[in-house]
Amino acid sequence: MQSQPEILPPLESGEPLRGAGFEPYPQPPRRRRRAGLRTAAPATWFLVGVNCLVYLLMIASGVSPTSPTVSQLLRWGANSGPYVLLGGQWWRLLTAAFVHAGIIHIATNMWCLWNLGLLGESLLGGMGTIAVYILTGISGNLLSVALHPGVAGGPPGVVGVGASGAVFGLAGVLILLLKSPLLPVPASELRQLRRSVIYFALLNFLIGASTLLFRSPIQIDNMAHLGGFLCGMAVGVPLVPRIGAPRSRFILRQWVAFGGMIVLLLVCAFGIASFWR
Repeated sequence: MQSQPEILPPLESGEPLRGAGFEPYPQPPRRRRRAGLRTAAPATWFLVGVNCLVYLLMIASGVSPTSPTVSQLLRWGANSGPYVLLGGQWWRLLTAAFVHAGIIHIATNMWCLWNLGLLGESLLGGMGTIAVYILTGISGNLLSVALHPGVAGGPPGVVGVGASGAVFGLAGVLILLLKSPLLPVPASELRQLRRSVIYFALLNFLIGASTLLFRSPIQIDNMAHLGGFLCGMAVGVPLVPRIGAPRSRFILRQWVAFGGMIVLLLVCAFGIASFWR
């Protein structure tokens, strides 16, 4: 099995690693105080805190703070096709979104999560932000498993870790939500914010593609990024018409969007498992 996380920890058997998106991200759009958008962000604090807590627990257990090995990442819940498809460890699709391969990896991911989360939480609310993080993180890891199963007859597997699939998911949903004409924010500012998020996603997709074209030593799981981004956009579609509308209508749309995505992910997971088995 080929194994691949987001930063490149020392390998135990010589195989390359890839992950759900480690690289020095171009700076995501900073969220400034603005009329009409909340500034409190408990859900963003919570998500950053959980990621940091998992990292600290890893270090406390003896994992290298800069160069964890493949086996250490797998022990802490990294994503891997054979473990998921053959071992039935589907929980890895979620846990991998909270595991990071070193201090630089978690620092870059948390910086992006913080900036996008602050903006996203003012539109989605706390529970909505957590739901988007979880759903898009799972979606990105599921697409990675589907295309890198690491089972007999399939492409080599990868070992993926990191929050970047969910970060791309937040970017995807924000690109759609910031188009809403109902937001109590000047149209010019909305266009600027949306353009910043689009540039952020585009630049990082280009960085990911360049690592394949130029055989960079840093290997990135582009499929995890793509899966998270597409999931974010899909979740955003039913929410756009109700952004800025009465809270009850928007919450109803959230239930529809999140519930529909859960069903879709379950169907996709069943199909992927059936195909590769």
